[in-house]
Amino acid sequence: MRVMVLVKATKDSEAGIMPSSELLEAMGKYNEELVNAGIMLAGEGLKPSAQGKRVAFDGPSRTVTDGPFAETRELVAGFWLWEVRDMAEAVEWVKRCPNPMPGPSEIEIRPVVEAADFGDAFTPELAEQEDRLRDRMAGR
Repeated sequence: MRVMVLVKATKDSEAGIMPSSELLEAMGKYNEELVNAGIMLAGEGLKPSAQGKRVAFDGPSRTVTDGPFAETRELVAGFWLWEVRDMAEAVEWVKRCPNPMPGPSEIEIRPVVEAADFGDAFTPELAEQEDRLRDRMAGR
């Protein structure tokens, strides 16, 4: 199963305060463990929401809002994409993570929707298209 592991933003991360060398070193070691275990597929930190935008959809209408966004506890400061056996394994790996922020922080784990989750709505034609796109993204 694939999971998206979301590092929640804090006032410090939203203020653009960068992690210390010690935290970067600890995270580097942790990421190396994830890669060596064959779990980590991708991972990145994100810049503060002040540098982001939101696009709201309502039918054909699109509204763009510039950051920063108010609810810090609802924002994401970074992410990993992992391949794990199950949610229990993902939780165990997150518990091993160095605290990603100075002070209190939170990490959220969310399962990625897979093709089978769409049921009959995911037609064979859509599956073929998905396979073609994944191959192109992988450079095949």
